Amino acid sequence: MATAIATDTATRPAAQRGADLVCLALERCGVDVVFGYPGGACLPIYDALPDHPAIRHVLVRHEQGAAHMADGYARATGRPGVCLVTSGPGATNLVTGLACAFMDSVPVVAITGQVSTAVMGRDAFQETDVLGMVGPITKHTLLPRTAAEIVPAIERAMHIAVSGRPGPVVVDIPKDAQNALAELTDGSIMLDVRPALPERAIDEAADLLAAAERPLIIAGHGVRIARAHAELRELAERLDAPVAMTLLGIGGISEESELALGMLGMHGGAVTNRAVNAADVILGVGLRFDDRVTGKIAAFAPKAKIVHIDVDATQIGKNVPTAVGILADAREALRALIVRVPRRSHPEWRARAAGTKSRPRLEAFEARMSLAPRPVIRAIREVAAPDAYFVADVGQHQMWAAQYLRFTHPDRFLTSGGLGAMGYALPAALGVQYALRDTEVWAIAGDGGTQMTLQELGTAVQEGLPVKLAIMNNGYLGMVRQWQQLFHDGRISQTPISSPDYVKIAEAYGAFGACVTDRAQLIPALEAAQRHPGPAVIDLRIEREANVWPIVPPGGANADTIEGPSA
Repeated sequence: MATAIATDTATRPAAQRGADLVCLALERCGVDVVFGYPGGACLPIYDALPDHPAIRHVLVRHEQGAAHMADGYARATGRPGVCLVTSGPGATNLVTGLACAFMDSVPVVAITGQVSTAVMGRDAFQETDVLGMVGPITKHTLLPRTAAEIVPAIERAMHIAVSGRPGPVVVDIPKDAQNALAELTDGSIMLDVRPALPERAIDEAADLLAAAERPLIIAGHGVRIARAHAELRELAERLDAPVAMTLLGIGGISEESELALGMLGMHGGAVTNRAVNAADVILGVGLRFDDRVTGKIAAFAPKAKIVHIDVDATQIGKNVPTAVGILADAREALRALIVRVPRRSHPEWRARAAGTKSRPRLEAFEARMSLAPRPVIRAIREVAAPDAYFVADVGQHQMWAAQYLRFTHPDRFLTSGGLGAMGYALPAALGVQYALRDTEVWAIAGDGGTQMTLQELGTAVQEGLPVKLAIMNNGYLGMVRQWQQLFHDGRISQTPISSPDYVKIAEAYGAFGACVTDRAQLIPALEAAQRHPGPAVIDLRIEREANVWPIVPPGGANADTIEGPSA
């Protein structure tokens, strides 16, 4: 995807402040919203913003929230999300959000104010080496030192963010450059030049897939980024191949499809993991084969030859041995494979891969709980609109959401996958809600992650963003507590956590609040939150020591799945 840059400057004055050039560059790149927080080193830009009404500014309550909002906006639209903050602590507060976007391949452009060039490197007030700090967790960094360099820098940042493997880009602009004058030159149209499809590798992959008796596809985030849902489905149906999904690949194929196996990996379904380990050819599309997917690499899919499609050459063969690597956009590569592979039928393999997903012992175990996690997630799914977006935070609730929400519409599940950043859900959901004003958006978070970014409820109220925040409140940092129980001899250390009265906090901000302590209250409270025209908070007092099942022990092989009470 290339960023289109307009070239008509006839109505613009000859010379303008650098701060105005920032806004003009964003306008020319099609930016309609900026998530930010003002400060001294970016005040000229904030002074210019009122003169550029095409760009709406959303005032966050913490700069981390700005990065996550830009992230959510980008995932929902496919366009770069933009955040704007000041130097020093403003920029340092972006780091978690930028790292999250980097690991999950999300196009975010962060504009940071910087101290004037005359005092850079002299420990000036609120000076930080931003580019040195964020270099390892961004796709690129830019430092325009003069006003004339600002527009080309922003245009380049917007282009780089969406080209190839998407990712965050930082533009650090000194204050004197923001105040200086420069002419607005014509924009340049930057093309996203992609390498030619590797025809030989695609032929080899097609031959492997055509000869497979137990083919399986693993859909990663790359399927969603490339908008390759239709191509994935067509190839899977052509091969009669089951499709497993990574955490970020959820939504790559409808879970109503008989070929959809669900999530694999550490907290993936035992049936799915067994199918992966029994496959003879695996087509991995747009994933990193990270440790949460593979477990022990030597024991991962030991019978399979792996074909790996990825737009990032560094990912192919990095974590698992690869029989064929295809460096290409997922959509283009899948289209090329579709015309090369014959139609196959594997009814016995498909039935074996699907297995049996009945878990009556777990259901009986849950029946003894006043508010078990699985029925809570399923109730949220039942109440929410069929095409609602769900943004999960990080922890047990994240895995319950991934396991039980069931998605029939594409790309409706967002979460911090690679970095696992607690506090992601609420601000990212606000970014989604801003981008898709008429769409229902739910944030699902734990009581730990909620308290990291709960202040963004103020942003939701001020901006009129009707996000529904469902808090899975168990009084613990639940996933860490579960690991302590299972892998550290049950020694519970610093994982119990207290919470405020979330209903009172919601009401104090001017939002709707409800507390649920048993199943009878569940559906009515969720329905009331959904009907409320503004932001809503539902405090769900779930079973305190409920665990996520199944689980593959850390460092274990996927075949060694512990299924919990249903085992």
